[in-house]
Amino acid sequence: MKRREFLLGSGAAVSALGLGGFALASGPQELVVQPARFALREQVTNGMVSLSADAPPPALYGKQGEVMRLPVRNTLPAYTSMHWHGLRIPNDMDGVPYLTQMPIGEGETFDYAFTPPDAGTYWYHPHCMTMEQMAHGLTGIMVIAEAEDPGFDSEQIINLRDFRLDDADAFLPAYTPRGAARAGTFGNVHTVNWLQAPVYDHTAGGLVRLRVVNTDTTRIYKLNLDGAEARIIAWDGHPVEIEVPMPSAQDPLLVGPGQRVDFAVKMPEREGQTVNLMAKLPGQPLRAMAGLRSVGASVSRDMRELRPLPFNPVARPDLANAEVHEFVFGWTPEGGVPNNGFCGSLGYNFRSINRLPWPGDAAQDVGPLATLEMGRSYVLRLRNESPNLHPIHLHGLAFVPIKSSLRTLPPLMTDTMLLLKDEVVEIALVADNPGDWAFHCHVIEHQKTGLTGFIRVV
Repeated sequence: MKRREFLLGSGAAVSALGLGGFALASGPQELVVQPARFALREQVTNGMVSLSADAPPPALYGKQGEVMRLPVRNTLPAYTSMHWHGLRIPNDMDGVPYLTQMPIGEGETFDYAFTPPDAGTYWYHPHCMTMEQMAHGLTGIMVIAEAEDPGFDSEQIINLRDFRLDDADAFLPAYTPRGAARAGTFGNVHTVNWLQAPVYDHTAGGLVRLRVVNTDTTRIYKLNLDGAEARIIAWDGHPVEIEVPMPSAQDPLLVGPGQRVDFAVKMPEREGQTVNLMAKLPGQPLRAMAGLRSVGASVSRDMRELRPLPFNPVARPDLANAEVHEFVFGWTPEGGVPNNGFCGSLGYNFRSINRLPWPGDAAQDVGPLATLEMGRSYVLRLRNESPNLHPIHLHGLAFVPIKSSLRTLPPLMTDTMLLLKDEVVEIALVADNPGDWAFHCHVIEHQKTGLTGFIRVV
């Protein structure tokens, strides 16, 4: 078996080994940030960044309430750091350069260690040289297992990623000024787990937990499932508490950069039948991003056999006594070049939060956008005054949307809120994790051109 086949897995490998990922709860597993090469298309693409020389970043597996130790060693000449997207962990483990730690230089190791309080689907990526390293491949999935197995036969991770390649399969520039000033610079090679339209085998009639993660730097996916009985069981790591309608080709699910959705899927009974994860990309017909193929004799499982996912221990906000803070996401009233600080700058500012562009990761005398008191409930009013969509991510805390000026929002616990054009959304949270928490758009070109700040919890 080739190395990439082992890491990406088949249905049998998924069931037994969890896609060949690292099981971390039992002890530390060094993660080595390094150059990589891989055939994303016809030819091998050099200049990639991963945790091995010839494969995508693996899935990292831990367990709710158990310690995870993840020393990250950097072998690149550029600086890096690692952020664990969606995990409510101590601030000094959050991986944001200058805000929670110093960047990791070449030959240096940073020892990350934390105990995940929440089960669910999360992911990891660098927060230093973010655009360059993410666009070249350094994004991976994290699975935090529940204390008790909910009863699936297997699971499948889906890491949605674009890459920008020329006709010789070499990297094009990861960003452009035109793209950064608009919706972002889109890739032209669409992959799942670094492969184009892969098909994974799972037992006929079995129950599969399908974990779909958008780790792209830019693209907002419009997704639906075709060919299976399925339901949404978790959103952005947290179990859904209400029935969420399944998306269709006519009414797809919007999944922005940083967001995740878990499906419970009943595999077709007959061998060879396929369930497809479909996406509508601008200017293109509906396409299958990945497939799940039934193999073997049917085990004839029933969705009712699954145990409900236990809710994560997230405090519920007291709306009657919540203080309101408003954040305006818009253009920057002034230009200027953000401070590079060894962690990368695109060289220009286009955007701002509350009329102030982020001055750069290493800029001095930068205060928080808001200061919240430990244990208190808050409503954050997010006002999008730009013509672009923004997946707004808050580190270290979980929140629930309560109101939108444009649509009805289901109250799904999350850490990343996709704001539509001209939309105003109110989210509510309990400030229960102390520290300085990054607050930014997860379209990385927007983040790196001013749409970044932090919220302080004291």
